[in-house]
Amino acid sequence: MAKQSKKDKPAAAALGETPLAEGQAASFPESQPVNTKKTTAKVKVVSPAQTETFPESQPVKATKATARKSKSTAEADLPAEVSVSDLITEIAEKKKTKTSGSKKIAAGKLPVIPETAKPSALPVTSASVNPVEVYSRFTDYDISLFKGGKHFKLYDKLGSHVVTHKDVVGTYFAVWAPNAQYVSVIGNFNGWNRGTHALNHRWDGSGIWEGFIPHIGDGEVYKYFINSHNGEELEKGDPFALRWEEAPLTASIVAHTYYEWNDTQWMANRYQYNALDKPYSVYEIHLGSWARNDESPNEFYTYNQIAERLVPYVKEMGFTHVELMPIMEHPYYPSWGYQLTGFFAATSRYGTPQQLMYLIERFHQEGIGVILDWVPSHFPGDAHALYRFDGTHLYEHEDVRQGYHPDWTSYIFNYGRNEVKAFLISSALFWLDRYHADGLRVDGVASMLYLDYSRNEGEWIPNQFGGNHNLEAIEFLKEFNLAVYSTFPDVQTIAEESTSFHGVSRPVYSGGLGFGMKWMMGWMHDTLGYFKRDPVYRSHHHNDLTFSLIYAFTENFMLPFSHDEVVYGKGAMINKMPGDEWQRYANLRLMYSYMFTHPGSKLLFMGAEFAQNSEWDFGKSLDWWVTQFDCHAGMQEAVKALNHLYRNEPALYEKGFEASSFEWIDGGNAKDSILIYARKGHDAVNDVIVVLNMTPAVHYHYRVGVTSAGQWKELFNSDNKKYWGSGVDNPLPLASEPQGWHGRENSISITIPPLSAVVFKQV
Repeated sequence: MAKQSKKDKPAAAALGETPLAEGQAASFPESQPVNTKKTTAKVKVVSPAQTETFPESQPVKATKATARKSKSTAEADLPAEVSVSDLITEIAEKKKTKTSGSKKIAAGKLPVIPETAKPSALPVTSASVNPVEVYSRFTDYDISLFKGGKHFKLYDKLGSHVVTHKDVVGTYFAVWAPNAQYVSVIGNFNGWNRGTHALNHRWDGSGIWEGFIPHIGDGEVYKYFINSHNGEELEKGDPFALRWEEAPLTASIVAHTYYEWNDTQWMANRYQYNALDKPYSVYEIHLGSWARNDESPNEFYTYNQIAERLVPYVKEMGFTHVELMPIMEHPYYPSWGYQLTGFFAATSRYGTPQQLMYLIERFHQEGIGVILDWVPSHFPGDAHALYRFDGTHLYEHEDVRQGYHPDWTSYIFNYGRNEVKAFLISSALFWLDRYHADGLRVDGVASMLYLDYSRNEGEWIPNQFGGNHNLEAIEFLKEFNLAVYSTFPDVQTIAEESTSFHGVSRPVYSGGLGFGMKWMMGWMHDTLGYFKRDPVYRSHHHNDLTFSLIYAFTENFMLPFSHDEVVYGKGAMINKMPGDEWQRYANLRLMYSYMFTHPGSKLLFMGAEFAQNSEWDFGKSLDWWVTQFDCHAGMQEAVKALNHLYRNEPALYEKGFEASSFEWIDGGNAKDSILIYARKGHDAVNDVIVVLNMTPAVHYHYRVGVTSAGQWKELFNSDNKKYWGSGVDNPLPLASEPQGWHGRENSISITIPPLSAVVFKQV
């Protein structure tokens, strides 16, 4: 690997310790774009007045990321161990040697960019501008909050921000690297030269390096060159970058997140749709494989392109919310987005930040909430990312027993470090703030709570009390939820947590972790286990379905049939069902009916709603072509009907997390594998009765006790012919009779279809 010339590496004392003038902290609204397309484009100078206000009315100016320099023939012949940036640095050094000879950089004086290297269209100023100007966005109060782990809007401060300084448009860079001896910005603008644009080291012990570089703006690609305290040389992307190059390229991109939102009505009223006493039916989506370009199946749709198909579909299907599997930047596509490197950047695979904002806006305009998967549990060890960021274990625990995740070969955040907590909570609030997300589904919570998660004896360190709980992670999660709900009280946080940890979705003030909801993993495993069995054996496993009601109200549970159930050889949902073709579809409709009428919110992974035959493949589109067949189209119609049933019947959601919302009518008929229960809302007139028949046998004149006397009408029947059922039903309202049954004074006589769910309501 080409080494940097000694003369290009100014002494650390000369490069990081220039004190900032008192009161020099600058306030610049990140949301406001500076109108630069490329470094050679004409730049509009922002007036001082503009920097004082949030420019909601200003139009968006799209910017195009500057591409890396194309490979030369010489570069193509390089051995694997020589990096492109090293080569560019070497070439730049040779050019500089020709023009400046052996002249060395004087101590304390930075090299000046030759005039010919400056973009000709940029404004000319009479002020003397250095390659890196002393400049800061931090106040003393900011630094105090940062050190204390309480600064939750770090995205306004750290990272890259286009500003105007000394009447010159340029970019302010700030990065946390407390154990570095030297930090510089490298990019196309300086030929990836490590010695020309060194940042200034703040004097306050914060570990922040910062500075203003003139004449570069939106679209500029860059990295930080870091020389660690032990002499290690690193090239790192920006942890706070708002945009990254598309993988396999790994540089950050100067960008903005300004967008003229048109979802005011949704944002003003979303508390009505996100509340725990409202219907919450989630469609889980992996954007890269929901659908692909019809003409080029290997190409992704952009965020705005997929919006034109996805939003109308979700609305027609009746889902109240969508959950996007991680759309934050990640280098390895097969990780599905769960190995993040860009905690503040939408992945460039599908377009620009503004295009993602458009997609979210379109959902909001149709009354659909957007939940984003967020991953604070671990991160990958890619050389350009967070791992050993400044040559030390900065973001992760140093001890492998605490800092390494054996399941995912990734690294665990040091939740006890204040600056790391501030980084993570800032990331969470960023997506709720800048992208108008309506909730965060937090991945891998179970792995965060336990020090011995997926570890054998001797591979983990007990906490200070000798237990296996990760006390620092527990406190972090509490602080995260407090920050979210105090800032955005009308959103929800949802925990993917599979253990019996107490109080995950209970308030922090009562000893809980503070999440709004928690995935009901036990229900999911028991339900799938039951429905995989041949109906002839189900009578022996009746308690697999009744058991969930023993603990259903200990948390605010979400019932998930997620992506995890249709990968790694587990097969498609339809292929888990037993029997012949008709029975498999009837079983799946029945299982979904059980989910939608069981207490708790709902989640269904894409493709499951139309019974895709194949296991989910992230590398291609869903098999939409199968919906031309009646069995698949019928399943799609059944899920649509269940969504509308759930949304239209208050008894199914008003008290969905309260024990008073559920009443067994008959939970003990294991012999016939029949379950009967009532769902209740605030008004008894809205009560519904659910009858589930888990066998192919039809039951005529089956008596069911009802909650009150009157006429009872069949609201939903999963055996309806339009769902590809057999058509056995109760077509007319049924008058109750004063015949005691199931411990009730009145009852009705019904027909129960085979492998079906029937829902009745009084009329």
